[in-house]
Amino acid sequence: MDKITAAWGDERHLDVSWNDPKPPLSIVQTMRGVDYLRAIADGSVPAPPIAKLLGMDIESVEEGTVSFGPEPHESHYNPIGVVHGGIVCTMLDTVLGCAVHSTLEPGWGYTSIDLNVTYLRPITLATGRVVATGTIVKTGRRVSFASGDVRDAAGAVIATATSSLLMMPPG
Repeated sequence: MDKITAAWGDERHLDVSWNDPKPPLSIVQTMRGVDYLRAIADGSVPAPPIAKLLGMDIESVEEGTVSFGPEPHESHYNPIGVVHGGIVCTMLDTVLGCAVHSTLEPGWGYTSIDLNVTYLRPITLATGRVVATGTIVKTGRRVSFASGDVRDAAGAVIATATSSLLMMPPG
């Protein structure tokens, strides 16, 4: 091993486990959105694989507002030593979608039409746990709108986002 490679330090590993995502998909069609998200939060329904991969735990669920609290991890770093913006974007896309999901009746679905993210400050390991919160701005039968942000433990805003989401009726 040459001097440069030796200076890189030890290789790290991350073990991720998740449940088969198919069984929860069969019950999501039968539950109100807020109840389904609360079931994930209390552990009676397994979290989706993406939540396990990124370490996103549901902190709170109310109809129209949800918060997730991920802990920044080295595996989230980009080449300049901060959490990759795509991780922050994924957190925001998740909480904005879940804010809409929390208002749905059984059988309804949604998908993002667009997502606009503004980054205000970086996240590093020193930032500690962050909280991403999404809130409904306006619900509609065809399109709903949500906004949200990511904040550090002191309440400083790290990023903001808005999204339009296509509503998908049952059947």
